[in-house]
Amino acid sequence: MGNKLTPHDVEKIQEEIDHRTLVVRPKLLEEVKETRAQGDLSENFEYHEAKRAKNQNESRIRYLTRILKNATIIDDSSKEDEVGINNTVTIYFEDEDEEETYKLVTSIRGNSMHGLISIESPLGKALLHHKVGDLITVQVDANTSYDCRIKEIDKSSGDDDDLRAY
Repeated sequence: MGNKLTPHDVEKIQEEIDHRTLVVRPKLLEEVKETRAQGDLSENFEYHEAKRAKNQNESRIRYLTRILKNATIIDDSSKEDEVGINNTVTIYFEDEDEEETYKLVTSIRGNSMHGLISIESPLGKALLHHKVGDLITVQVDANTSYDCRIKEIDKSSGDDDDLRAY
């Protein structure tokens, strides 16, 4: 079983594959051809850089294709009063007397530095399908856990977050 993806994630991945295949690949192949014609390849920095960029693009295409091939498509809908995928959630940490806001996303879009929490992370798993006012326990590992309370759920999707780089 691979990554859990929403239909929107699949669409974004396919768009990137198509763009890289139909637009970026021909441009990079032309750059390699042009720089190769400049002469001695052993000291031709432009040629080596063009090949590196071409190989990096091909690697990204293979990576994204493999993700799609092994993905499990999940439903991103949730009840009106429950936390679901692509919802922004404000939670209150009673021990620290702090509030934080996170958006729950699939792992391919997770980026904790930007408040995007994967539904496969301990916090994401704990938040899913709970309601405002619920006190939840986040089990980090066998010996560590913490409690937080859901203060607010924003159902506006706005799932235009970028896919995570590899």
